[in-house]
Amino acid sequence: MTLIKSISGIRGTIGGKPSENLTPLDAVKFAAAYGIWLKEYAKKDKLKVVIGRDARLSGEMIQNLVVSTLVGLGIDVVDLDLSTTPTVEIAVPLEKADGGIILTASHNPKQWNALKLLNEKGEFLNAEQGAKILAIAEKEDFTFADVDDLGSILKNDSYIDIHIDEVLNLSLVDKEIIKAAKFKVVVDGVNSTGGIAIPKLLEELGVEVVKLYCDPTGHFPHNPEPLKEHLADICELVVKEKADFGIVVDPDVDRLAFISNDGEMFGEEYTLVACADYVLGKTKGNTVSNLSSSRALRDITEKHGGTYEAAAVGEVNVVTKMKANNAVIGGEGNGGIIYPESHYGRDSLVGTALFLMLMAEKGGTVAELRASYPSYFMSKKKIQLTPGLDVDGILVAMADKYKNEDISTIDGVKIDFAENWVHLRKSNTEPIIRIYTEDKSQAEADKLADRIIAEIKEVAGL
Repeated sequence: MTLIKSISGIRGTIGGKPSENLTPLDAVKFAAAYGIWLKEYAKKDKLKVVIGRDARLSGEMIQNLVVSTLVGLGIDVVDLDLSTTPTVEIAVPLEKADGGIILTASHNPKQWNALKLLNEKGEFLNAEQGAKILAIAEKEDFTFADVDDLGSILKNDSYIDIHIDEVLNLSLVDKEIIKAAKFKVVVDGVNSTGGIAIPKLLEELGVEVVKLYCDPTGHFPHNPEPLKEHLADICELVVKEKADFGIVVDPDVDRLAFISNDGEMFGEEYTLVACADYVLGKTKGNTVSNLSSSRALRDITEKHGGTYEAAAVGEVNVVTKMKANNAVIGGEGNGGIIYPESHYGRDSLVGTALFLMLMAEKGGTVAELRASYPSYFMSKKKIQLTPGLDVDGILVAMADKYKNEDISTIDGVKIDFAENWVHLRKSNTEPIIRIYTEDKSQAEADKLADRIIAEIKEVAGL
């Protein structure tokens, strides 16, 4: 059981002792810190904040605590209740709100919950803003509103429908083209809000939907991270139903994974590759993903005449680089699609619509589409270090060792070789270096990772 405070918000396990777990006291404290910060940041007397949550079991409790705390600060709340992360992000500017809070622990298991914090654009806060909120929470220097100045609560459960309308109105989404393709799709909503939003979107697009775990009870039927080892049920059902493909989302619907028609994983890394392939075929431009994402996006971008850039890991870093480079699409290799024409946030609804357009126009099967893309394989390993070791020094030594290669040090050390790459990052919470590699086969990716681990041990004197 644990509580993790970071610049991107606060997350932890429900129950236990305050400051060690995510208890009611911690939820109130961090909601209050956000509200106090927002008053200073917005420089307005009357503020409005949008709140939404995924379907996890603790969601209603945390929602009531957070909403009441903001009201106690004199802040008006637009309460979306059951929602998705991208839906809340879209709602903030539409409501002309000053910020937003999403209550979700994303792909973490059911005992976790979190407060994810947004600015007035519906985008995640930057590191400096997050640090200020942590400092306010630490001091507990809160002044609440008098009884005549309490905030109000406006309940609005229409925003998933509004979000779907926003997707249907995108310039590269044509409802009639998708409808004419007569797709049949299986959806695994992991018994959270994706089970509401994704089937609704598909039905609006004329797609036949087979629902699997789409009842938003918060009882996750499997580990909610959309990885191959957790998805045997949908892989079987896609084949049994003779579906065109399957869709899997995480509990807050910002990560999107596809199952090919043959019951095999399309590959989370290739969600962004496929959506970018479609967008770049219609809109000339650039792309961005993070340093730990597949090289396949770079290949597809250059095929379409664009330029690819890599950002530090973290959605806010990807968004910042996308804006700087005028990227027409970007995201993260974990299935996170960021399409600026909609908004600067990972959005599985947008990704689903773009993928359907690609399939409708290309024809053929999803397995054939996957086979048409450059084939890369990733290895994700870690090395446990002795506490007290100079991790930064080890990374500097590794960068120096490979100084004649294409090196990036904006987030750990990324070494781009001609045929493969390795990305070394230290954990912020434990004495670990994460080693991500990518190569043309799984065996080669694992071999490269093992070689780098041996070199790190040698540098560290282990």
